Amino acid sequence: MSATDRETYDELYRSASAVWSGRPNRQLVEEAAGLPAGTALDAGAGEGGDALWLAERGWRVTAVDFSPVALERAAAAARARGLADRVEWVHADVEQWAPPAGGFDLVTAHYLHATWADRAEVFRRLAAAVAPGGTLLVVGHLLGDGWGHGEHHAHEPGVLYTAEDVAAVLDPDEWSDVVTEVRVRDPGAAERTGNPVPDTVLVARRASRSR
Repeated sequence: MSATDRETYDELYRSASAVWSGRPNRQLVEEAAGLPAGTALDAGAGEGGDALWLAERGWRVTAVDFSPVALERAAAAARARGLADRVEWVHADVEQWAPPAGGFDLVTAHYLHATWADRAEVFRRLAAAVAPGGTLLVVGHLLGDGWGHGEHHAHEPGVLYTAEDVAAVLDPDEWSDVVTEVRVRDPGAAERTGNPVPDTVLVARRASRSR
């Protein structure tokens, strides 16, 4: 991601005391609520809503974002909620940052803006970070004609991706229960952002051992 893109997001975060709601994303709640707490990677953590929700439920979270403004705000929220020792805030761009292989029981990424030169490689690195028996959750905005985008969502089509794009990088010998589907977006989020675009969702479980 270019320096200009990073600066644009810093300006977005500086424009308001809170850009997002602070609540966790709907698909994360649906998929992670029943999982045993472990280690989690939140790629593109923003102001930390997902990371803090996980931390409150006993997870140890590594939260990565390229905006220092967003991360400072998220870290302040963690301190205020007594969660500072449960979240590591990492200032990095996922296009260049390599998470430890097999390091996390859950890897989650919501609405990453994929301006990367090698999109498949970024998804491969995120998938490789999932520990055996762990879960990969990647959620994006569905690309399609006729979907309006709100104030914070005027994305070029090229930055969007589908769950099938992510599934294409997964080795079938290493992954089971791979689900790719379109889901209705959280109505509250759609109203708040002016973005009714459905979610494209990939959920996959890494096999405990190679088959």
